[in-house]
Amino acid sequence: MREFTPFGYDQRQYCSPGFNLPMGCFMRTPHGEYPEYHTSADNLQLVTAAALGESWRIMRLALDILDEDCVFLNVLPWGEPRLDARGLFADAKRLGLFWILNFSDGHHSLLDIAERAHMPFWNLREGARRLKECGLLTLANSNVID
Repeated sequence: MREFTPFGYDQRQYCSPGFNLPMGCFMRTPHGEYPEYHTSADNLQLVTAAALGESWRIMRLALDILDEDCVFLNVLPWGEPRLDARGLFADAKRLGLFWILNFSDGHHSLLDIAERAHMPFWNLREGARRLKECGLLTLANSNVID
Protein backbone atom coordinates (compact mmCIF):
# COMPACT_ATOMS: atom_id res chain seq x y z
CA MET A 1 0.00 0.00 0.00
CA ARG A 2 1.18 3.48 -0.79
CA GLU A 3 0.05 6.73 0.75
CA PHE A 4 -1.90 9.28 -1.28
CA THR A 5 0.15 11.58 -3.46
CA PRO A 6 -1.29 14.36 -5.63
CA PHE A 7 0.60 13.10 -8.69
CA GLY A 8 -0.23 10.72 -11.52
CA TYR A 9 -3.75 9.45 -10.95
CA ASP A 10 -7.34 10.56 -11.44
CA GLN A 11 -8.12 10.12 -7.74
CA ARG A 12 -6.21 13.33 -7.07
CA GLN A 13 -9.15 15.12 -8.70
CA TYR A 14 -11.69 13.43 -6.43
CA CYS A 15 -9.53 14.03 -3.36
CA SER A 16 -9.13 17.73 -4.11
CA PRO A 17 -10.31 20.07 -1.32
CA GLY A 18 -13.61 20.90 -3.05
CA PHE A 19 -14.71 17.25 -3.21
CA ASN A 20 -12.57 15.47 -0.60
CA LEU A 21 -14.03 12.09 -1.52
CA PRO A 22 -12.27 9.07 -0.04
CA MET A 23 -10.65 7.45 -3.05
CA GLY A 24 -8.22 4.67 -3.61
CA CYS A 25 -6.57 3.02 -6.56
CA PHE A 26 -5.81 -0.63 -7.23
CA MET A 27 -3.07 -1.36 -9.73
CA ARG A 28 -0.27 -3.80 -10.25
CA THR A 29 2.33 -1.29 -11.42
CA PRO A 30 2.08 2.39 -10.41
CA HIS A 31 2.28 5.38 -12.73
CA GLY A 32 5.76 6.03 -14.03
CA GLU A 33 7.11 2.60 -13.06
CA TYR A 34 6.80 1.00 -16.49
CA PRO A 35 7.58 2.75 -19.78
CA GLU A 36 4.32 1.81 -21.56
CA TYR A 37 2.10 3.66 -19.02
CA HIS A 38 -0.41 5.88 -20.86
CA THR A 39 1.24 5.35 -24.24
CA SER A 40 0.08 3.49 -27.32
CA ALA A 41 2.35 0.62 -26.18
CA ASP A 42 0.11 0.12 -23.11
CA ASN A 43 -2.00 -2.70 -24.54
CA LEU A 44 -3.54 -6.08 -23.74
CA GLN A 45 -0.36 -7.92 -24.72
CA LEU A 46 1.11 -6.68 -21.44
CA VAL A 47 -1.74 -8.30 -19.48
CA THR A 48 -1.66 -11.98 -18.58
CA ALA A 49 -4.50 -14.21 -17.44
CA ALA A 50 -2.51 -15.06 -14.30
CA ALA A 51 -2.07 -11.37 -13.43
CA LEU A 52 -5.76 -10.66 -13.99
CA GLY A 53 -6.69 -13.66 -11.84
CA GLU A 54 -4.42 -12.56 -9.02
CA SER A 55 -5.76 -8.99 -9.21
CA TRP A 56 -9.32 -10.34 -9.05
CA ARG A 57 -8.44 -12.51 -6.03
CA ILE A 58 -6.95 -9.53 -4.17
CA MET A 59 -9.92 -7.30 -5.01
CA ARG A 60 -12.39 -9.93 -3.79
CA LEU A 61 -10.41 -10.35 -0.57
CA ALA A 62 -10.38 -6.59 0.03
CA LEU A 63 -14.12 -6.33 -0.61
CA ASP A 64 -14.85 -9.32 1.61
CA ILE A 65 -12.87 -7.73 4.45
CA LEU A 66 -14.70 -4.41 4.05
CA ASP A 67 -18.01 -6.25 3.99
CA GLU A 68 -17.19 -8.25 7.14
CA ASP A 69 -15.60 -5.44 9.16
CA CYS A 70 -17.49 -4.54 12.35
CA VAL A 71 -17.14 -2.32 15.39
CA PHE A 72 -17.82 -3.93 18.76
CA LEU A 73 -18.27 -3.00 22.38
CA ASN A 74 -16.72 -5.08 25.14
CA VAL A 75 -19.65 -5.70 27.50
CA LEU A 76 -17.31 -6.43 30.46
CA PRO A 77 -14.66 -3.71 30.02
CA TRP A 78 -13.46 -3.73 33.66
CA GLY A 79 -10.52 -6.08 33.41
CA GLU A 80 -10.00 -9.31 31.58
CA PRO A 81 -12.85 -11.85 31.59
CA ARG A 82 -12.11 -15.51 32.35
CA LEU A 83 -11.60 -16.94 28.89
CA ASP A 84 -10.74 -20.41 30.18
CA ALA A 85 -14.18 -20.75 31.80
CA ARG A 86 -15.71 -20.03 28.38
CA GLY A 87 -13.48 -22.46 26.47
CA LEU A 88 -11.63 -19.64 24.72
CA PHE A 89 -8.23 -19.49 26.39
CA ALA A 90 -6.52 -22.13 24.23
CA ASP A 91 -7.19 -20.08 21.06
CA ALA A 92 -6.87 -16.62 22.64
CA LYS A 93 -3.52 -15.72 21.11
CA ARG A 94 -4.22 -17.15 17.63
CA LEU A 95 -7.60 -15.40 17.40
CA GLY A 96 -6.40 -12.13 18.93
CA LEU A 97 -8.98 -12.29 21.72
CA PHE A 98 -7.03 -10.01 24.06
CA TRP A 99 -6.57 -7.46 21.28
CA ILE A 100 -10.27 -7.59 20.45
CA LEU A 101 -11.35 -7.20 24.07
CA ASN A 102 -8.96 -4.30 24.67
CA PHE A 103 -9.92 -2.34 21.56
CA SER A 104 -13.66 -3.08 21.37
CA ASP A 105 -14.61 0.37 22.58
CA GLY A 106 -17.17 1.26 19.92
CA HIS A 107 -14.58 3.17 17.89
CA HIS A 108 -12.07 0.61 16.61
CA SER A 109 -13.17 -1.78 13.87
CA LEU A 110 -11.84 -5.30 13.49
CA LEU A 111 -9.71 -4.06 10.59
CA ASP A 112 -8.26 -1.32 12.83
CA ILE A 113 -7.44 -3.95 15.44
CA ALA A 114 -5.93 -6.34 12.87
CA GLU A 115 -3.64 -3.61 11.58
CA ARG A 116 -2.61 -2.57 15.09
CA ALA A 117 -2.02 -6.17 16.21
CA HIS A 118 -0.29 -7.17 12.94
CA MET A 119 -2.67 -10.12 12.71
CA PRO A 120 -4.75 -11.57 9.88
CA PHE A 121 -8.21 -9.99 9.73
CA TRP A 122 -9.88 -13.39 9.40
CA ASN A 123 -8.38 -14.62 12.67
CA LEU A 124 -9.82 -11.61 14.48
CA ARG A 125 -13.14 -12.03 12.69
CA GLU A 126 -13.38 -15.58 14.03
CA GLY A 127 -12.27 -14.40 17.48
CA ALA A 128 -14.96 -11.71 17.53
CA ARG A 129 -17.59 -14.24 16.49
CA ARG A 130 -16.62 -16.51 19.36
CA LEU A 131 -16.50 -13.66 21.89
CA LYS A 132 -19.92 -12.50 20.74
CA GLU A 133 -21.30 -16.04 21.09
CA CYS A 134 -20.09 -16.06 24.71
CA GLY A 135 -21.78 -12.73 25.40
CA LEU A 136 -18.54 -10.79 25.83
CA LEU A 137 -19.04 -8.51 22.79
CA THR A 138 -21.96 -6.69 21.28
CA LEU A 139 -22.14 -4.92 17.95
CA ALA A 140 -21.65 -1.18 17.99
CA ASN A 141 -22.60 -0.79 14.30
CA SER A 142 -25.16 -2.27 11.93
CA ASN A 143 -22.94 -4.87 10.20
CA VAL A 144 -23.95 -8.37 11.17
CA ILE A 145 -21.53 -11.04 12.38
CA ASP A 146 -22.63 -14.67 12.47
